[in-house]
Amino acid sequence: MPNIVRCGLVQAKNELPPPADNADGAVIEKIKKAMLDKHLAFTREAADKGTQILCYQEIFNGPYFCAEQHPRWYDAAEEIPGGPTVKILQEQAKKYKMVLVVPIYEKEQVGVYYNTAAVIDADGTYLGKYRKSHIPQVNPGFWEKFYFRPGNLGYPVFDTRYAKVGVYICYDRHFPEGARALGLNGAEIVFNPSATVAGLSEYLWKLEQPAHAAANGYFVGAINRVGTESPWNIGEFYGSSYFCNPRGNIIAQASRDKEELLVADLNLEEIKEVRNTWQFYRDRRPETYEQLVKL
Repeated sequence: MPNIVRCGLVQAKNELPPPADNADGAVIEKIKKAMLDKHLAFTREAADKGTQILCYQEIFNGPYFCAEQHPRWYDAAEEIPGGPTVKILQEQAKKYKMVLVVPIYEKEQVGVYYNTAAVIDADGTYLGKYRKSHIPQVNPGFWEKFYFRPGNLGYPVFDTRYAKVGVYICYDRHFPEGARALGLNGAEIVFNPSATVAGLSEYLWKLEQPAHAAANGYFVGAINRVGTESPWNIGEFYGSSYFCNPRGNIIAQASRDKEELLVADLNLEEIKEVRNTWQFYRDRRPETYEQLVKL
């Protein structure tokens, strides 16, 4: 018997210029408000389409500021769950009876920041968070170690009203170990909110995450931004957000260059069908993998 969960992904862009070097935090707050308002509109659209689980893009309420190294962006960080953005989205989740995956810049304390996704259940309950585990420092334009500590919460899976949800953020997707850990922890759907540009890893975009889905027998929702973000113009975010099934097939995909909401129906019964055929968990040999965890 089908067990259908309707899920959504939002791909968007920041259209406001960054603050000047001597500007105060009001400019950053203006950017955050504009991006929040844009995503609230997408959330209403998702609700109208019957979406039950919705995921936003990486650092959804700002630009991808890691294209430069400047301490002004520390002011964009918020506490999770105590910050204003998560509180607003808890109300939205409750209003629409929708699970929300909310990737934002997290401040644990002054000087300690993470790239994080909060997970909110359909009754507005804050379920917990995932902190990005693998932090790149790639030239040009991905100076993430300037802004983020590596995640320290492992690979949690959140038992939401509609499905067991895991999160893997952007650069994490290049590492199959965490993808396997999410499967072993019971994930049925893994969301990967990202910000990646053409010419760098685009050729991997349709390879790695379908491979994770097939290797682990779960659904994946992969999200990317669209367009360019002034004034750095490190490249074009190429959109192409998609869902793939436990066989590794892409079943729905967004455009390359337009802001949009992508919605797809995921039949969770496919997980059992695939795992009954491909017994990758049964046939694992963890006693032979010691070398994989050596420093």
